[in-house]
Amino acid sequence: MHWTDINDIAIELSEAHPNVDPLSLNFVDLRNWVLALPGFDDDPEHCGEKILEAIQAAWIEELD
Repeated sequence: MHWTDINDIAIELSEAHPNVDPLSLNFVDLRNWVLALPGFDDDPEHCGEKILEAIQAAWIEELD
C-alpha cells in the first residue's frame, strides 16, 4: 500500500482499530498507525495533511 491507496488504508485502519472514532485521532497518531499497517510500503515523508484528511474521511465513510 501507498499513501495514495486512501480507501485501502481506511479499510485496514477500521479493521485494526474497530473501537476508535477517527475524529478523535490526531494526525500524528493517524500517520503512525498508517505507517504500522502490514503491507504499507511508502516513504513516510510523502505524507501531508491533505492525505491524512482524506484517509480520515474515508475511514469515517467506512464506518457508516
